[in-house]
Amino acid sequence: MGSGLRPAARWGAALAVAGGAAAALWVCVRSRAPPPPPAAAEQGRGRSRQILVLGLDGAGKSSVLHSLATDRVKRGTAPTEGFNAVCVHAGETQMEFLEIGGSESLRSYWRMYLPKVLLLVYVVDSADHARLPVAKQLLHQLIQNDSTLPVVILANKQDLEGAYCITDIHDALALSDIGDKRKMFLIGTHVAEDGSEISSSMKDAKELITQLVLETQ
Repeated sequence: MGSGLRPAARWGAALAVAGGAAAALWVCVRSRAPPPPPAAAEQGRGRSRQILVLGLDGAGKSSVLHSLATDRVKRGTAPTEGFNAVCVHAGETQMEFLEIGGSESLRSYWRMYLPKVLLLVYVVDSADHARLPVAKQLLHQLIQNDSTLPVVILANKQDLEGAYCITDIHDALALSDIGDKRKMFLIGTHVAEDGSEISSSMKDAKELITQLVLETQ
């Protein structure tokens, strides 16, 4: 994996990454109160094994997590009012996802969980044009103090009418201003019919996240 925003990811093409996904274990713990930040328990021991999943409320974070964990689509999940802790197994790789709700009252928690995680997955609603400036501002604030944290941005809900394409999302989030030192990827995703298999774009996202975890540990 090279650094910077790759053209293949930017244009939403399939990504050639190693490590095919095997059967996944979905373990979801929902709570209104976030758990202790990994930094508090692992001070001085490098990054934890967690993958942080952030984004504005309504971006589809919980549906994305369910799809990554089960390889099946589940639409209409209730908004996350606290956090979701999810363990996903892909082959011999165990990935621990922590999703924090995206409502304004919960965004103050985002920064305290960021310093020790392996990877940031940032989910954006491609059809929510009015709030893209807010999504952009929050993303830039999150990563401005860590130039090495890998970031996977999911331009979600690409199937909705009026959704911005990948290049429009790239420009709306001003990703060119972030720099070329970090590993950063932008992938267009969507969840199809409820109960169906996940889309090829979601499979690409899962394989990419798995590979980045293997490289970062």
